[in-house]
Amino acid sequence: MYERVKRTIDLAGATVLLLAGTPFLILAAVAVRVTMGPPVLYRQIRAGQRGKRFTLLKFRTMRPPGDGEPLIGSEAARLTRVGAWLRRTSIDELPQLWNVLRGEMSLVGPRPLLPQYLDRYSPEQGRRHEVLPGLTGVVQVNGRNELPWNDRLALDVWYVDHRCTWLDLSILARTALAIFSGRGARESHVASPEFVGQSSLQSQHD
Repeated sequence: MYERVKRTIDLAGATVLLLAGTPFLILAAVAVRVTMGPPVLYRQIRAGQRGKRFTLLKFRTMRPPGDGEPLIGSEAARLTRVGAWLRRTSIDELPQLWNVLRGEMSLVGPRPLLPQYLDRYSPEQGRRHEVLPGLTGVVQVNGRNELPWNDRLALDVWYVDHRCTWLDLSILARTALAIFSGRGARESHVASPEFVGQSSLQSQHD
């Protein structure tokens, strides 16, 4: 019953948000096209439920690397003013509502991460993939990228074990409050380091 209710909320919520957000989607698309050029959308392969790959959609927020500029580690310098605004308002995430409608994501769940992380999780951490990834989740209302990886993944597994309709609605409400109040803007600009896994972390200390 919970899964049916959750899917109904996903479909209804994503449809309403897309319709209500159409002016913001158009404004964002034009702003990205004018200031950064094509493409407007950023596409990246992420790991979803049971590790299944899918293409995540976002508005672009960074310019391409310049000559001699590394792809990894230059994110802060490449973030444009328009991109910073899109992240601060979370408008850059709105295209993922299409991922929700296609059944690749849910409104609430663990955020989808890179597929190369799949082999780096411990068995317990890997349980985050028992459910659909989410547009927002318990991590996003409890610190986002400022949390260490172990804490983030532990919260994801906690969500898997405690998920229910009331928890989902609470997370959605807290997410909306954070966006409208401006809280969490700092966290949205914190670059998330690569997840290297427990074995890699251990090898760094040996």
